[in-house]
Amino acid sequence: MMTFITIFLVLVGINIAMVIVSLLSVAQKSKQSSQELSNQHTSVIYPLDLLTSSYKKAV
Repeated sequence: MMTFITIFLVLVGINIAMVIVSLLSVAQKSKQSSQELSNQHTSVIYPLDLLTSSYKKAV
């Protein structure tokens, strides 16, 4: 019974460590991506003017 509890606690400890490392890496990536977005040039998006466009009649 003691062996089961020891193995269980070791696995839970490894799992907690992996979750912490994963959360820290996600936080670092989000900081880097937000800095990259602020450095990029924003493109201009023009609205489509569908109402005033004229259509040619199909033959």
